[in-house]
Amino acid sequence: MPPLFAIILHGGRTPITRFQVILFSLFVGIVILEGVCQEFIKKWIKRTRGRNWPTASAVIDIVSVAFIPDETPSMRAYPDLSYYQATLTYTYHNPDLQMGDYSRNFGNEDDAKAWANSYKGETVKIHVDPRDPTRSVLREEDL
Repeated sequence: MPPLFAIILHGGRTPITRFQVILFSLFVGIVILEGVCQEFIKKWIKRTRGRNWPTASAVIDIVSVAFIPDETPSMRAYPDLSYYQATLTYTYHNPDLQMGDYSRNFGNEDDAKAWANSYKGETVKIHVDPRDPTRSVLREEDL
């Protein structure tokens, strides 16, 4: 067993038991599984949110691209997790003028700008929350 894990598991007092190794491995596995499941749940919510809400027409008025830096603390052994976030900002009337946005991540700035600029001025179908018309969703399949 690597010395770091030995220090963590028993602090140098007594020999490490097989049970402690299994318990530590289970804990690490659960933490990793929770992280993976959390991403799947976020993606599922994003795909299904607003699916049954009434639709309205909206115009994409503003497009932007922002660099999102990797803020992983001192883990340079891992690849750089920075990305470019392209955002489409749209307006719609329901009955007052409302605004919403849709974002997508890219690894390359040119791809992000090309994608965002291709939607500038376009009319798209959005889904509006019937209980709160200030909330809306532009779904990926409606682009």
